[in-house]
Amino acid sequence: MANMIEAAKKQIDELVNAAYKTAADKGKLPSGCTLKGTVEIPKDTSHGDYACGYAMAAARDMKMPPRKIAEALAEEIRLENSFFESVSIAGAGFMNFKLSHKWYEEVLKEIEAEGDSYGNIDEGHGERVMVEFVSANPTGPMTIGNARGGVLGDTLASVLERAGYNVWREFYVNDAGNQVDLFGKSIEARYLQICLGEDAVEFPDNGYHGDDIKDLARMIYEKDGDKYVNVESEERRKAFTDFALPYNIALMKKHLERYRIKFDEWFLESSLHKSGYVAETVKLLEDNGYTYEKDGALWLKNTELGADKDEVLRRANGFYTYYAVDIAYHRNKFVERGFDRVIDVWGADHHGHSIRFKATMGAKALGIDKDKLDFLIMQMVRLVRDGETVKVSKRTGKALTLNDLLDEISVDACRFFFNAKPDTHLEFDLDLAVRQDSENPVYYVQYAHARICSLIATLLADGNAVKPMAGIDAGRLTAPEEIDLIKQLSLLPEEIRLAARDYDPSRINRYVCEVAARFHRFYNACHIRGEEQELLDARLKLADSARTVIKNCLTIVGVTAPEKM
Repeated sequence: MANMIEAAKKQIDELVNAAYKTAADKGKLPSGCTLKGTVEIPKDTSHGDYACGYAMAAARDMKMPPRKIAEALAEEIRLENSFFESVSIAGAGFMNFKLSHKWYEEVLKEIEAEGDSYGNIDEGHGERVMVEFVSANPTGPMTIGNARGGVLGDTLASVLERAGYNVWREFYVNDAGNQVDLFGKSIEARYLQICLGEDAVEFPDNGYHGDDIKDLARMIYEKDGDKYVNVESEERRKAFTDFALPYNIALMKKHLERYRIKFDEWFLESSLHKSGYVAETVKLLEDNGYTYEKDGALWLKNTELGADKDEVLRRANGFYTYYAVDIAYHRNKFVERGFDRVIDVWGADHHGHSIRFKATMGAKALGIDKDKLDFLIMQMVRLVRDGETVKVSKRTGKALTLNDLLDEISVDACRFFFNAKPDTHLEFDLDLAVRQDSENPVYYVQYAHARICSLIATLLADGNAVKPMAGIDAGRLTAPEEIDLIKQLSLLPEEIRLAARDYDPSRINRYVCEVAARFHRFYNACHIRGEEQELLDARLKLADSARTVIKNCLTIVGVTAPEKM
């Protein structure tokens, strides 16, 4: 699990501090000072691959010009057997380190040794993290927003796993409350229209108008005929929801598995009500003085917890609100199931709610560290075909659903396109997603992988197999395109660390596109077949290393890595 970027930075720190000790012993620099500073990768690497500002940071303590300090340190730095071949001074006292072939060789050795695990780090130390995502109401088919949330949540979970966290994927099923009552009323209306005629029953104004509701009513009629026509409405709706909710949930599972998403648990909201956990949680808040009554309802003093408004927990009719249930659900995550961190993937319309809800979690009665609850807020999606916006509306049934989209666009393209930067609006170009050229980013990356596989197969037919690093002279890889590619390959562990830290799985997309670009530049500039043996072996090994990194990235995003295209 080596991070060669961090290894280089750490070694610079060790080299500079060892040089300071020697310089201080020789009287070139004042003794007793602490030498610390930043080590960065400069945008322009023509003068060095890493730059450190230790001399500037030490100037005040040493009462010397930083350039003089840097010169004294550079004189005493010993680079033998290090990752660096030279050190130079620039500007007011920057020390620039140039990498040696040893570092490039170590990068390729790490890729070979770790293979499918290359890029993995242990930033999380096994911390238990729940990522809750999609969590769509089971009252209709999943929308395009659910499609984006699904990929972002699943890819974030994969990134966190690669970063050393123990990750749990969860889907929260809203199988109780007002939307389920409305679901039952909608099916009831369609069922009675089948039995009694379309004009005999008025459809609810705020009902679910989708064809899926008609299909569910038709299935019930085909199974039971007019059995429910003369049944009390409440009993009829319960029978309909008891049939339709499990049916829809099973369909969601099927469609999400087609989308390559599997959850560790589908957690039912109804279980919180049946167990009395919602009532128990609200009572905790009551007993600890966090509530008050107004107009017959029970309110949470959320403004006292730092939110911008108070929230209703229990309505005057005795029913608990969605907000109360959500508090109980998150208390269950932390207190009952012991997760160290919880990340909820929510849509942009939940931004304000997330701020208020995090304040709520600070209530001492709940026994939760609110800083352990985080949110990944994703922006909206706009589907475009032929330059025109594709209309989507779940309530009216005019939506292009997730399953519809997967009938039209490959799973690979959907997952790659939807894994765009979460905090920006996404314009999903349906025409671009099916193009087979370099303008389509997923095709571009997959083509790079297939091109390398084809190269390896061709050379193997010539009798040139990919050799282990023990038989490779990495010092032969000196062309700018070779150096640039190895540097890019070295970045994967750091990209995973940053993607996990920032909850930004889209970093993997951008990174692997750059790997593919640098591979293509290398392939076009550096001949492999027909070169003398040592150079051929080294370049073939580099190509195979790029193949490993591309495949690992595509695996994280949930995209296939084809060997032929």
